Amino acid sequence: MKPPLSELPIKTADTGFYGGFSVSVTVISKIIISVLVVWAIVWPEWAGKVLGAWNTTILANFAAWYIWVVAFFIIVCLGLALWPTGGKLKLGRDSEEPEFSNFSWFSMMFGAGIGVGMLTWAVAEPIAHFKNNPSVIQGATTALNADNVREAYVWSFLHWGLGAWACYAVAGLSLAFFSYRRGLPLTIRSSLTPLFGKALSGNLGHFIDIVAVVATILGVAQTLGFGVEQFVAGLTRIGIGGLALEDGSATTLGIIVALLVIMGASTLSALSGVGKGIKWLSNINMVLSIVLLGFFIIFGATFFGATAFFVGIFDYLVALPGLSFNVFVSDGVEGSEAFKLAQWQGWWPVFYWAWWIAFAPFVGLFLARISKGRTIREFVLGAMIVPSLMCFVWFAWAGGTAVDLELSGGAGGVILDAANGDKIFAMTEFMLAPIAQWLAWAMALLIVVLLMTFLVTSADSAVLIVNTINAAGDEGPKARPHILFWGAALALVVGGLLISGGTGAIQTAMVIGALPFSIVMVLMCVSLIKAIYNDGRREKVGVQSVTAGADAMPSGIPAE
Repeated sequence: MKPPLSELPIKTADTGFYGGFSVSVTVISKIIISVLVVWAIVWPEWAGKVLGAWNTTILANFAAWYIWVVAFFIIVCLGLALWPTGGKLKLGRDSEEPEFSNFSWFSMMFGAGIGVGMLTWAVAEPIAHFKNNPSVIQGATTALNADNVREAYVWSFLHWGLGAWACYAVAGLSLAFFSYRRGLPLTIRSSLTPLFGKALSGNLGHFIDIVAVVATILGVAQTLGFGVEQFVAGLTRIGIGGLALEDGSATTLGIIVALLVIMGASTLSALSGVGKGIKWLSNINMVLSIVLLGFFIIFGATFFGATAFFVGIFDYLVALPGLSFNVFVSDGVEGSEAFKLAQWQGWWPVFYWAWWIAFAPFVGLFLARISKGRTIREFVLGAMIVPSLMCFVWFAWAGGTAVDLELSGGAGGVILDAANGDKIFAMTEFMLAPIAQWLAWAMALLIVVLLMTFLVTSADSAVLIVNTINAAGDEGPKARPHILFWGAALALVVGGLLISGGTGAIQTAMVIGALPFSIVMVLMCVSLIKAIYNDGRREKVGVQSVTAGADAMPSGIPAE
């Protein structure tokens, strides 16, 4: 057997504004995103109508694809961890040790992954499923009743559990493997070299990286869209008026103020790099998360949350095989049970799987960047199980407190009737205001600060990752002007889509953008399995498989 491919030259500009960048990838990506921004801002009604039509088509024709492809990713990840040949391989040289401590590794992974989602959905989603889910639609359980609590948690854990993190692990593992064991550039195309070889140096590789950049911007825009609305709700709660309407939705002024604050801070953090700004912000928001979560565990529904956590995990694992492959098919009759089930699946599982897939190039490349020196087994189990459990803890105690307050009748609909982004603020105010109004205000301030650190971490990580892809794996200082561009572009995408159609417009654009990248991710799985299998054969006959030598580092990644 021959040694594996260890060189993938990607043409980059030598000088000028695009010096060090792949002009084809960078310019085309910027054009696509710029057209989307102009379209959403200048013709908002037209954009909303077209995006809605596309979304309907995708949900009608590709719902099964999204459901089954995520099930495939879970199987691949668990299979690689259990595979004796693959699980023991290091993401780097055999002597390499991890760059970051476990605490920093988990903090950055959780913060950049879906940490910000916890502040919206840990309370909002269990309440939403407590009100409606497939069991309610089929008449097996009753909305807002005790018999529906377990079903609410099965669906909440499904959406934020192993499936979400399998998407990230597939992308991260593929990138880390080919970058740190092969010495290939830390960019999406490198993960497909066992399938397409040196052809990835040309237009095929450019196309794959462009798809990844567009998916990343749209996936992060979805997260920031939810975050901006919640950030505005928080600012309103702490006494800053004029940023939200009576129904809790953000005004145009509120959107602009929130984006200026968040994207300004994230751009400054991105300029400082992964080892400084992002690492410190991740550690800060992990500490604040523990403080907030501790409040819910100690002063919230302590026993109810513990029951939801342990029983919820059991129910989730039992239901996982069936739910991973189940697809509800509409009969086309509006109002029928089949129609409602298919519609619900489009609103929840399909939306989430598209979100995680769109988020995967960003989180995956970021995970690869911080996971050098870890084994494949350590990476897969660390990137799937630990963050999933953290999500379950949040849903059990934060969401469990909300469900318990509504179930007992104490909240009287205060939490249930609040906007999704405002639910956590409504709940903490309901709990603390009777004791002392300043306590409720202080807790709202803590949540706003925590939300901002999560949003900044997600946004600045995304900007760095997009630049790394555009620069053929290089994240050196010459990327600084482009960091500023992508920071502004991300803010405009979020602002433009929010103004043209709210978070629904961002959701639709993201579901569309995720579709082509889902195909790339399937190819990444096949490519990785092929590479590990061939490395095992090479080891048996004494052929070198780790082709990144002692001094050979992927482009743009400094040696420790």
